[in-house]
Amino acid sequence: MFNKQEAIKNLEAVVIAIVLALFIRTFIVQSFYIPSGSMKPTLLPGDYILVNKFIYGVRIPYEGKKLFFNRVPKRGDVIVFIYPKNTSEDFIKRVIGLPGEIVQVTNGKIFINNKPLPDPWGYFSKNEPPGFIEAVENFGPFVVPKDSLFVMGDNRNNSEDSRFWGALPLKNVLGKAFVIYFSWDSQAHSLAHKIRWSRIGKWIH
Repeated sequence: MFNKQEAIKNLEAVVIAIVLALFIRTFIVQSFYIPSGSMKPTLLPGDYILVNKFIYGVRIPYEGKKLFFNRVPKRGDVIVFIYPKNTSEDFIKRVIGLPGEIVQVTNGKIFINNKPLPDPWGYFSKNEPPGFIEAVENFGPFVVPKDSLFVMGDNRNNSEDSRFWGALPLKNVLGKAFVIYFSWDSQAHSLAHKIRWSRIGKWIH
């Protein structure tokens, strides 16, 4: 027999669960998929990551304004953001330059305010055309505007980042990547090797 009250309770539970899931996804934690190798070796194509969307303040969708803006991304943070040149795309890069700093890249070496930056994150692939490598290994000087960041991919010779499209407005930052929860190698020949077990649960630094 159909129980109307029981059906209403079940519907309410489903609605509450959906609203809660949407709230968490929008304001607290969201999952992202890594499609490219621009952040190798930190992140690989096929990695699935979780991003803390609360740490830099709650971003109001479609408005770009933030509530509880408690901290600015710091140098070295791996962040997900809305691509300034196409707001329908999300990018992930590492924070290199902060507001007001002078960023320069000379022969692949990063300088901040004319001082060399310790760079434990940089990876330099040699699989790109020589002209392209020359273009990305020498850049600047560039002054990071107010309320903006300078971001780069860890795969320095294969990353479309601030060296190409300029500064990242702080309002575009969605959150900080903090953990890999799953990883799938689509190039592996056997199903047994497609899951990268060693990467699951790995913290992102």
